[in-house]
Amino acid sequence: MIDTVIVGAGQAGLAMSHCLTAQGRDHVVLERAAVADSWRSRRWDSFTLLSPNRLARLPDWRYSGPDPGGFMTGEEVARYLEDYAHSFSAPVRVGVDVRRLYRVAGGWRLETSAGRLRAGNVVVATGEMTRPRIPDVVAPVPSLHTADYRNPAALPAGPVLVVGAGPSGQQIALELVRAGREVHLAVGRHKAMPRRYRGRDAYDWMERLGMLDRTVDTLPHPPGRTPHAVLTGGTRDLDVPRLVAEGVQAHGRLLGFDGAVPVFADDLAESVAAADRNADRFRAAVDAHLGLPTAPAAPRAVPAGTPAAPAVTVWATGFSRDHDWIEAPVFDTDGRVVHHRGVTPAAGLYLLGLRWQWRRSSSFLDGVGRDAEHLAEVIEARSSASLLAA
Repeated sequence: MIDTVIVGAGQAGLAMSHCLTAQGRDHVVLERAAVADSWRSRRWDSFTLLSPNRLARLPDWRYSGPDPGGFMTGEEVARYLEDYAHSFSAPVRVGVDVRRLYRVAGGWRLETSAGRLRAGNVVVATGEMTRPRIPDVVAPVPSLHTADYRNPAALPAGPVLVVGAGPSGQQIALELVRAGREVHLAVGRHKAMPRRYRGRDAYDWMERLGMLDRTVDTLPHPPGRTPHAVLTGGTRDLDVPRLVAEGVQAHGRLLGFDGAVPVFADDLAESVAAADRNADRFRAAVDAHLGLPTAPAAPRAVPAGTPAAPAVTVWATGFSRDHDWIEAPVFDTDGRVVHHRGVTPAAGLYLLGLRWQWRRSSSFLDGVGRDAEHLAEVIEARSSASLLAA
């Protein structure tokens, strides 16, 4: 029996492996594809991190390249994580797909594509980007999720409908319009954020003001699927009014299709105004920290575009977790695994790498390590207690 099995070899699984290695604890990391595979296979060609390279920090591993204020590409992040795995000889087994997990006497059984394993502890480190989330809307044209989008040249000729105004949707819409494509953007809930403010990057201010360390128990309500703030790597702001200025045609939420023509809700102005209020709150927090007066930015009018039949639809609608293979009484009525700081009600079963698992930064390169350290301490303490009781 293996003491601990970690499922997933992204930043979460590798951070967990490093912590268990430091304890001298027997473990193995199972990965269905390759180390850090999603950073290559589920990002488009021009993708970059939203946070500066200097914030790529894992247990005993820091970015040491020549551009700490820059933004790594997906390929560069994958190499960064591969180097991390090599630095401590992480016991990763690639090409192993975990298909079923259930309790057995004294621990857990994992049924995998490479056979059965038995473990005392299992850390599910598959994170959030597991299953592309696509609305129940039938598009009458070819469609793909952002996980499968690579570049403008790979899409069919003609107008493109991008559904979703989060970071991915806005970045892809900008890339497409700059490539000369006719782009329509269906805008739903999102949060605007200045890339730089008062001479500093947004992440510098979030770190200085403790925003990245805010814990989930301080929120007025569970985070749920609250939208991510829209940023792009570099120094320029990215938001719907700027996209419109570049030539993108913005619309409200996608409701469906009337034949080949999309139908949108009449809520574009409301969505943009709500997003701008988030940027106002951020600037006000910085100004309060500096003891400076502040005022909300002037409202910005965004004209709605003219709906047109697209040649292709790009779903920028995010991802959902895939825990269907876990057979244990740990799910709530919404089908989500119940946990506190990654510790589930089932002894020996842990989660890692989830959004707002404990801190705002729990799913970031610069946050998952602290959650891994916490889980390693829990596993060590429970193991010691079991030995004392034996």
